[in-house]
Amino acid sequence: MSEHNPRPDDDRPWGSRMVGFLFAGIWLVFLSDAFNAAWRQRQDLRADGGLVVLTLFVILYLVHFAHLRSAFWGLNGPTATYRWFISRTGLLSWLGLLVLAMLAPVMVGQEGAATWVFLAVSGLWTFRLRVGIAIGVVLVAVYEFLTFHVSGWSHNVSISMSIVLAMAAVTGGMLAAQRQRALAEAREDNARLAIQEERNRMARDVHDILGHSLTVITVKAELASRLLEVSPERARAEVDDLERLARDALADVRQAVAGFRDMSLPGELARARTSLAAAGIEAQLPNATDAVPTELREVCAWALREGVTNVIRHSAASTCTVTLSERGITVADDGLGPDSSSSPPGTGLLGLEERALAVGATLRTRRLQPHGFELSVLTSEPGARPAPQHDDKVEA
Repeated sequence: MSEHNPRPDDDRPWGSRMVGFLFAGIWLVFLSDAFNAAWRQRQDLRADGGLVVLTLFVILYLVHFAHLRSAFWGLNGPTATYRWFISRTGLLSWLGLLVLAMLAPVMVGQEGAATWVFLAVSGLWTFRLRVGIAIGVVLVAVYEFLTFHVSGWSHNVSISMSIVLAMAAVTGGMLAAQRQRALAEAREDNARLAIQEERNRMARDVHDILGHSLTVITVKAELASRLLEVSPERARAEVDDLERLARDALADVRQAVAGFRDMSLPGELARARTSLAAAGIEAQLPNATDAVPTELREVCAWALREGVTNVIRHSAASTCTVTLSERGITVADDGLGPDSSSSPPGTGLLGLEERALAVGATLRTRRLQPHGFELSVLTSEPGARPAPQHDDKVEA
């Protein structure tokens, strides 16, 4: 397994870095007893050496934290590929702390063992968690042993308790920071996936819209070209139809790009195909939407969504058939049909009825024999605006 070096913190704000140093340095006040003991014995050369050892320990401890604080705050994430230690530089600096911490009791006395608290804490962000905890346990055991076997040392559990409590606090902080970091990374991944999914959705919609429309436009253009010499009037009609299809395709693309899929009939066809397949219902859908007049496309898109939603939720059908024509849309299934008990129309059907009336179309729902259900939005003869009819209705 390759070694993983902690990510540099140079891009972190200065205030954040200062907070990190303060968090690490403020606890060094607990070395004051060791410094006082060495200062009181400064006439002794060994005590002077103890002051030097303690000073070097404080400096190296802060340098060590500066190098590995990203590991402490979880900036590498909990899945970083560490060895049993985090980095070679971190290991070397911790070994330096180990040497100084072992010299401190020799130079100063029992008070110098206070450095072992910081040695144990620094081990947590130098090694894997289990290794760091094992180091702390060993330090507690060695200290307790020395209190009973070293002349001049008294059995004082304050150092042992300090090691245990400090390690518990730091371990909790490290785990919380790493989990917070993992949560932030998961949110970033979800955001990237959502963007990618939206791009894929946009690509599918544009493909569905342009693929069908451009195919029909190409065929009609070839037909118009052949009719120019034979039947100019028919050629003109085909050219007019070409213009309508091109405008419709452009409008559909604009709506898809703007995200208004509710108003895009090709987009709703693509959605219906996916939704029905996911529900295990065989979909018999048209491959093109050019037969639907421009003024009916929006209401047909709404009818398609409403009809497919009812099929998936209420019908228990195995097949759904959608038919498009110059008069509108029909959505039929071979399911159980609506509940036999009378019930008021759902909000979806009421809204669809209003949209149909606005374009002069009729919303009609009826049972099929021997079983099944049909929803249609159709216009009658040009110029007529019939009232809506409902044989049966289901709730959306």
